[in-house]
Amino acid sequence: MGGVGYELHIPLSTYYELQGRAAGARVALHVHTHVRDDAIQLFGFSTELERRLFEKLIAVSGIGPRLAQTVLSGMSPGDLIAALRAADLRRLSSVPGIGKKTAERMIVELRDKVADLAAETGAARPAAAADGDLLSALLGLGYKQAAAERAAAEVAREHPEAELPELLKLSLKRLSRV
Repeated sequence: MGGVGYELHIPLSTYYELQGRAAGARVALHVHTHVRDDAIQLFGFSTELERRLFEKLIAVSGIGPRLAQTVLSGMSPGDLIAALRAADLRRLSSVPGIGKKTAERMIVELRDKVADLAAETGAARPAAAADGDLLSALLGLGYKQAAAERAAAEVAREHPEAELPELLKLSLKRLSRV
């Protein structure tokens, strides 16, 4: 059978979501077509929110599609929006390829533009300090950034009243199942 194939670049979050699907299963992705003089690149996302954030990121001076993809691989959409709204330079510059100046530029250019997306993610409030401590603890134990963020966010959402030691214990249980 003849056919046409396309190369689609995806962030880690989309990769992990697709990894859980059965081989040969149909999937639908939200695609951004990036056209340059020398190439046409396709970037795929599991959610419309990720695609919209990607498009906002590449509009920032100094952030191209690959770096925007890295940002979305290193942070969930809700965490990214919360970090931008809280002007959390430390959190933003923890993403590989994002230095202090780029993080500052992201905050200045995107802080107001992501406000409309905040309601979609539940990121209307800045992340609590305990969330940062939990993530730091998981990263210090050697877990990958994306997996640690996902586990920390899920546990914090499921147990909003839990203290840091309990959140850490629950996150470690969740990560050991992966």
